[in-house]
Amino acid sequence: MALLDVLAESPDPVSLKTLAQRTGLHPSTAHRILASLTGKHFVQRPDAGSYQLGIRLLELGNLVKNRINLRQIALPFMQQLHEQIGESVNLGIRHGDEIIYIERTSAGRSLVRVVYLVGGRAPLHLTSVGKLFLAEDPPEAVRDYARRTGLPGKTAHSLVTLAALEKDLERIRRHQVGFDDEEAEVGLKCVAAPIRDDEGKLVAGLSVSAPTERHQEDWPARVRQTAAAISEALGYRPSQR
Repeated sequence: MALLDVLAESPDPVSLKTLAQRTGLHPSTAHRILASLTGKHFVQRPDAGSYQLGIRLLELGNLVKNRINLRQIALPFMQQLHEQIGESVNLGIRHGDEIIYIERTSAGRSLVRVVYLVGGRAPLHLTSVGKLFLAEDPPEAVRDYARRTGLPGKTAHSLVTLAALEKDLERIRRHQVGFDDEEAEVGLKCVAAPIRDDEGKLVAGLSVSAPTERHQEDWPARVRQTAAAISEALGYRPSQR
């Protein structure tokens, strides 16, 4: 495993001498292990005396990726966050111009639940999770979304102009956290952070929703931390951004 880790860190083939030095293995031991890995296609030899990762790792990686269940991986982290703050934690994905909530932990004490039921949908620009996805889009795609939907509002706090939406999206790009300040439902406030897969792609948003008066200043940091842990479990590494 140490040999594979060293090979993974280098974009170029690595010599046997370097592999032995960096892993602390005797050259003959490293050579024997590499020969076995090469025979099973976990490692390949592009040139005599040098090694790189093999195609078998790609095959296994694709198997793992195809078997990953986002809800199954995220739920333990969501439950842990729920226990810390005692409020609803939501998992949402993008479907066209809407967010669909695919998992939720119930706060038990919140009466404001309309938007965030599992299977519920909401326009991207009215939710903290939806804004995360819009912030990933290039400016022309955001403008197309605004033209296509007309940016309908639900409350007096809804962002119903392109200028207001673009300003909010720029803040999200800087801080990697989105807010819904009673924009989808009066009395309900929400904070969200992005979840990324092994390729760095935004695949979901994690959010906490609660009545406005119960929100705490440390929630954005807690939500970001939990979303980062889920992303790591999906194979994401921050260096990919």
